[in-house]
Amino acid sequence: MSEEDGMVTLHDVLDAQYVYDNNRDESYLRKVIRPLESLLTSYKRIVVKDSAVNAVCYGAKLMIPGLLRFENGIELHEEVVLMTTKGEAIAIGIAQMATVELSTCDHGVVAKVKRCIMERDLYPRRWGLGPVAVEKKKMKETGKLDKYGRPNENTPSQWNAEYKDFNAPLENGEAAATAPVAETTSKEDVLAAPPVAPVGGDAMEVEEATPAKKDKKRKDRDEETAEERDERKKRKAEKKEKRKSKGGDAE
Repeated sequence: MSEEDGMVTLHDVLDAQYVYDNNRDESYLRKVIRPLESLLTSYKRIVVKDSAVNAVCYGAKLMIPGLLRFENGIELHEEVVLMTTKGEAIAIGIAQMATVELSTCDHGVVAKVKRCIMERDLYPRRWGLGPVAVEKKKMKETGKLDKYGRPNENTPSQWNAEYKDFNAPLENGEAAATAPVAETTSKEDVLAAPPVAPVGGDAMEVEEATPAKKDKKRKDRDEETAEERDERKKRKAEKKEKRKSKGGDAE
């Protein structure tokens, strides 16, 4: 803004307040005090539903269900202003979708909040009041879901089949993560390759470190007699001395 844009002095504000207090005439006050939205006319606008305003004020991302109207020409990662249906500025946001995507998508993030302008709780809190959210809250209280709302052993199968968690990884991403990696070496080459001992141990110790081997080893030790335990410790001590002697020869 510049001095030619209708700027006033603090004396004008003082006089306008005096006129309003004594004469109950607010015309002068309305002339010197301009709304904040006059600074945001250069931003492209996104109109938010009243039910989503307070959530945005608390820092939530604006999702497609909370979108009401939008301006043409919005580009990805462009700064936009989030507005109410009454023209009140809610926040400055970073667009996560272009205009073409906003007109075609039925889910996803519209914008992330960069700077919140409106104070909290001016609009009623409306999140967590839907039928699914209420049912989810009841299931958490009864122990059918954990405290984070995730399924556990008590979760009904119908809930697992019908409920879709949008915070969970995408199915394509899960499929890609669990898909087998294309082989560049044949199995015969792998089987024919000699075992490589790691640093500070041998291949036999690495093989015994797997969970199945550990369980079998623990079970065998629980069932062994005192003589077998002494014999095992003796063999272990001999192996240790043998490794030490090999290390000393190498040095």
